[in-house]
Amino acid sequence: MAKKRNTARRRMAAALLLLALIAAGFAWWKARTWLPDRADYPVQGAWLSDDDGAVDWRLLRAAGADFAYLTASEGVAMRDGAFAEGVEAARGRGMQVGAVHVYDLCAPAGAQAANFVTVVPRDPELLPPAIALDIDSRTCPEAPGEAQMQSELTTFLNQVEKHAEKPVILMVSRGLEQRYHLAAVIDRNIWVSQDFIAPGYAGRPWVMWTATARLRLKAAPGPIRWVVVQR
Repeated sequence: MAKKRNTARRRMAAALLLLALIAAGFAWWKARTWLPDRADYPVQGAWLSDDDGAVDWRLLRAAGADFAYLTASEGVAMRDGAFAEGVEAARGRGMQVGAVHVYDLCAPAGAQAANFVTVVPRDPELLPPAIALDIDSRTCPEAPGEAQMQSELTTFLNQVEKHAEKPVILMVSRGLEQRYHLAAVIDRNIWVSQDFIAPGYAGRPWVMWTATARLRLKAAPGPIRWVVVQR
């Protein structure tokens, strides 16, 4: 009798393990294919960089991308030499295009602005520039104080907005917002990021949301950051 009970327990444990594995597999697949509902977010697109590899713009458009933001520059020296080509290719598929600068908290604001305007032309048809802001110990091991950070960022914004002739969008990470509270002190549209669930860490309404950084499409060899616009 005890032997039969042990056998039953082992079978039950095996069945539960199998169910857990199936659930995990489904969750993994869902994470790679999930998109926000078009009824809630009619305008959707992607944020791409040269790290994403070659993009098939036809397939990206077919997947539902209305726009693409392309990382044009980072810090004071890094530039995407294929930015102009990407803009042309996206527009050729009927998509709107914008430029992203990845801001370095430890680099001089003026030099970063010069890097951005070197890559991104003055083009009224471009979407507002997006400035990606995060605390990155790789490039900035000792993040500046709040006053210094805000002063440098204001200098950067003034120069970039003069070039673009439109206000920027601040793409603020959760960690950076918790430290510097930029959404409360700088009056710009906000772009937030969190997989699957719209975040509230900005403390005020956002305009754009990176809803997943895990989307897998045939349009690119790796995962794509999928972005939606708030109505």
